[in-house]
Amino acid sequence: MISEKMKDLVSKSSVIRAMFEEGKQMAKIYGKENVYDFSLGNPSVAPPETVKEAIKDILDNEEPTFVHGYTSNSGYEDVLQFVAEKLNQKFGTDFTPQCIAMTNGAAGGINVIFKVLLNPGDEVIAFAPFFGEYRNYAVNYDANLVVVDPDFEKMQINFKDFESKITHKTKAVIINSPNNPSGVIYSEETLNTVAEILYKKQKEFGTSIYLVSDEPYRELAYDGAVVPYVTKFYKNAIVGYSFSKTLSLPGERIGYIAVSPEADSFEEIMAGVSVATRILGFVNAPSLFQRVVLKCFDEKSDLDVYDRNRKYLYNMLTSLGFECIYPQGAFYLFPKTPIADDAKFCNDAKEFRILMVPGSAFGCPGYARLAYCVSFDTIKNSEESFRKLAKKYGMIK
Repeated sequence: MISEKMKDLVSKSSVIRAMFEEGKQMAKIYGKENVYDFSLGNPSVAPPETVKEAIKDILDNEEPTFVHGYTSNSGYEDVLQFVAEKLNQKFGTDFTPQCIAMTNGAAGGINVIFKVLLNPGDEVIAFAPFFGEYRNYAVNYDANLVVVDPDFEKMQINFKDFESKITHKTKAVIINSPNNPSGVIYSEETLNTVAEILYKKQKEFGTSIYLVSDEPYRELAYDGAVVPYVTKFYKNAIVGYSFSKTLSLPGERIGYIAVSPEADSFEEIMAGVSVATRILGFVNAPSLFQRVVLKCFDEKSDLDVYDRNRKYLYNMLTSLGFECIYPQGAFYLFPKTPIADDAKFCNDAKEFRILMVPGSAFGCPGYARLAYCVSFDTIKNSEESFRKLAKKYGMIK
């Protein structure tokens, strides 16, 4: 008999993954080319060729027992040094190797940080719309996720609601920019305001509140948009980064944590990170791909592919009457659904072999997420199905 806590988690299992599995079944029935699956943020662009070259070079020239062996819990020392130097060059930060820990992607990194920071009953604040797994990550450590409603007009932070929801139990605030699912980027002005509110509340309650920035989409920004670096604005800042999207390596589970050296209890946090990585069962980040990071840190997948998809899908949907924020980054669109019941709308879309994820999965009912990290043909060929869906709801004649 499984635990009661696990029963609850199973019953609320990821709607995104469920949709993905349903898409595979539909593809068997109708043919993959006739199913328009926008459910999963799985990169459709191949990794840069330099990644393959790096892997070959590492395997050919480095000692196998070193490449495939255990590393320290935080990672290879030369990789930590390298990452710290790269971040300092790029963002003007003051990281040392002691500020960095290599992780099993950003998700693994966030779970490590939450393990270190959270006591049962603590609160983690998330800004809707947010990646739905944040709720589970908080529950993993018996903490509670507190959701801040967005400014729906721009899908930006509702500062009034944010300030009202910070309590003496607030231990962390998690942000995601570029945002999954809306594609918005939080500006310097926005981060300054977030920091001002947090400093004010820390003083009021006499507590430390940590700002955790989840950044798997940092490099996926369009039209010259800049993604500000959080440690510039707030000293109790922690960055969780993943190469999953930048290098199209989601299955390799490689990323890092960068903790501001000015953070309260910095040394305790980093000691905790090392222990949490071990006792959560990660032990260490994948050793081979830590070595790949040394060679491919500045590489990027072909962003032009996603940009073309972004423009085409946005123009297609808005021409059919859908309301949608034009995304600045990531690879998602988050249109408003024509009815309040987003789950029903997404279920109706299956009639036309379209798979989308209800916005309620992201704490934002009345919307739907489409991942445009798919083939361009999938997007073009889906137009007639979206037209039929729009007609069904009287959006067009």
